[in-house]
Amino acid sequence: MSKVPQVTLAFWLIKICATTVGETGGDALSMTLNLGYAVSTLIFLAYFGVALAGQLAAKRFHAALYWALVVATTTVGTTTSDYLDRTLGLGYIKSSIILFGAVLAALFIWRRVTGAIAVDHITDRKNETFYWVTILISNTLGTALGDFVASDAGLGFDGGALVFSGLIALVGLAYLFTKAPRAILFWAAYILTRPLGATLGDMLTKPHAQGGLELGRFTSSLAIAAVMVVGVVLTSRRLIADRSKATTTPAYAVPPSENP
Repeated sequence: MSKVPQVTLAFWLIKICATTVGETGGDALSMTLNLGYAVSTLIFLAYFGVALAGQLAAKRFHAALYWALVVATTTVGTTTSDYLDRTLGLGYIKSSIILFGAVLAALFIWRRVTGAIAVDHITDRKNETFYWVTILISNTLGTALGDFVASDAGLGFDGGALVFSGLIALVGLAYLFTKAPRAILFWAAYILTRPLGATLGDMLTKPHAQGGLELGRFTSSLAIAAVMVVGVVLTSRRLIADRSKATTTPAYAVPPSENP
């Protein structure tokens, strides 16, 4: 059985919530608690390691494990990107280029090792490892892209959110009306949902002087996490109901042979 969920509209909505929580939660530790980017990254890496161990040990898909690990990758991505951009002084453009190259390298190696890039049917440890490594890098890249568009490009958080929403819509249209490789479209959308979540998170928590709503990082994180949990529960119940219906529906009887 596949250990990842089906890629549906609900999947993408929950993913955007997860990336937004990653932005506000990462900033809560590094900025609100003043732990700094390096210490916060180590804390979130520990969380990521525990969540990854649980996901790899599972024999089938568990929604709670899966989405907890996605949140772990977004929090690690937030603080790691900020560490590269600000502490090491690489800036948003350089770090984005480096991380984009890392995503391409991960996908290339994945393809060379396994022969295909799986996105919605992960059943073995090798593909699952590549899947989560690519997600971790892509979520780090997305943070840098979001900060670049909002800050360096001067579009602000609301403008950045509109830009990335538009790009995601274009990927959706390409999925519906073209024969573009589905794996490429999936990872394009996966990368773009991260800066969308980053700009939405910053729009909620940054001071008014910077174009934000100044709602508070911990409050925003808890509120978005609650919405995310509701989404996960609803989709899980629907999945269970569909499976139950499939197992209880009687198979059509095979007509008896007309031969004597």
